Amino acid sequence: MVRIVAIVSTVGIVALLAGMWFVTRQTGGDQFAQCRASTVAGGAIGGPFELVDENGATVTDAEVITEPTLVYFGYTFCPDACPFDAARNAEAVELLAERGISTKPVFISVDPERDTPEVLKEWTDYLHPEMLGLTGSTAQLKAATQAYKSYYKINPAEDEFYLVDHSTHTYLMMPETGFAEFYRRDISAEKMADSVACFVENS
Repeated sequence: MVRIVAIVSTVGIVALLAGMWFVTRQTGGDQFAQCRASTVAGGAIGGPFELVDENGATVTDAEVITEPTLVYFGYTFCPDACPFDAARNAEAVELLAERGISTKPVFISVDPERDTPEVLKEWTDYLHPEMLGLTGSTAQLKAATQAYKSYYKINPAEDEFYLVDHSTHTYLMMPETGFAEFYRRDISAEKMADSVACFVENS
């Protein structure tokens, strides 16, 4: 009888260890595995930056990303993508606030010539009172976009009505763990809010 109990116990322990191994293999030890929809590795995106905020102060990533933060690179003179994407991000922030989850929307302009701090402040305040506008010198923006694997190119023009090509992903950054997820243009504010909430609840 003792031998049977020992065998059953051993089989149970082996099964438990096998189950734990399987789960670990599936999630990779990632606490956010059930929240992720993208396949980008967590450490591949994001990093230190130094930019100028909408009040003219120089700020670092540590001063900006103090809570779950939605980061978007664009410019205020953008004729299509930026206004819609930034408004979607602002709506997601509102939906999260209704759930008691505080998040920060950040808009980084890659058009420093036209997007002065004053222009940025007026534009971001119109979209959401908590949206923070950032920009910087060419070197500062290059460092930030490279860290986030983002892209932009200012097209030459003979007047001030030039266009800027740029990536349109929104990045979810967490203050303790860094990059969590990126969102494409086709995701709704509701789905974005659900995703952010999952990361917050599992952090």
